[in-house]
Amino acid sequence: MTLNPAERHQTSEELKSNLALSGLTSREVATDLHFTPHRLHSTLQADPAADPVDVWQLRDYLEQAARDAGHQPTAYTVLTKRSRLLARMWFSLREAPRHKSTTS
Repeated sequence: MTLNPAERHQTSEELKSNLALSGLTSREVATDLHFTPHRLHSTLQADPAADPVDVWQLRDYLEQAARDAGHQPTAYTVLTKRSRLLARMWFSLREAPRHKSTTS
């Protein structure tokens, strides 16, 4: 499953939108996902060199984080439920962790 440039751009915009809705910092996200800052940046950009499994994990993480912050997440138009079924044929997708607030 390979995204074309327009799909990568759309996915990147949706990921960034949900990052903003989550209220989390890039550092918090990278820590939760055990990503380096470079890996997170590449994944947020849906860069062709980014691991597709990372993109799916970040998608799921940010969608839940936006909900946890009390927002309706931005819908994903490329990384849909149907796309997930196809992705599972090619990749071993990982479950996304949830952010654990240190202020609770």
